[in-house]
Amino acid sequence: MIHESLRIIREEHTSLSAMLQSLIQMVRRGPMHDGQDDAAAYFDVLRAMLFYIDEFPEQHHHPKESTLLFPRVAKAAPHTLSVIDQLERDHAQGESRVRQLMHRLLAWELLGESRRQAFVDDVTDYVDFYLEHMRLEETVVLPEAERHMSEADWQALDTAFAANPDPLNQRLPRDPLFDRLFTRIVMTAPSPVGLG
Repeated sequence: MIHESLRIIREEHTSLSAMLQSLIQMVRRGPMHDGQDDAAAYFDVLRAMLFYIDEFPEQHHHPKESTLLFPRVAKAAPHTLSVIDQLERDHAQGESRVRQLMHRLLAWELLGESRRQAFVDDVTDYVDFYLEHMRLEETVVLPEAERHMSEADWQALDTAFAANPDPLNQRLPRDPLFDRLFTRIVMTAPSPVGLG
C-alpha cells in the first residue's frame, strides 16, 4: 500500500527538482537570449524561482518533515538517526542558503558582471546540496518509514501532508496565491524552462 503522504512527498520532490533544474538552466543561459539582452525578465524569473524555493519547501515542506516524519522514523527505525541528523542540519541551513542566493542575485543584477560568478557558484552548490538532500530522504528515510512505521503514524502523516500541498503540483487545483507566481515563471522564462 502506498501511503498518501509518501506520494505527496515524492511529488513535492519532483516539483522541486524540476524547479532546481530549471534554475540551473536559466543560470547557464544567462541574461542574453537570441542575441538580445533581456536582463530585466531574466532576473525577474530567477527571483521568482528563488522565492518559490524559499516560500514552499523551506516554509511548508521541510517543517512537515522535521516535525512529523523524521521523529516518527527515528523512533520506529533508530538506525536511521545519523541520516536524519544530517537531514535536519540541511533543513537548518536551507533558509539562510536561499536568502544568500537572493542576496547574490541582487548583487549581480545591481552591481554587474563582477558579481555573477559568486552567484553561479553558490547556486550550483545549492542545487547539488538540495538534490543530494532529497536523494537521502528517498533512498534511506522513506524506505525505512515504509518498513517500520505504524498505521497510526501513517494516518497522522497523511492528514498533515494532504492539508498543505505543493502549489506547483499540476494534479491539484492551483492555489490562487501561488498561481500568479507559477504563471510568471512559466510565461517569462524561455523554453525549455517556460514559454517566454
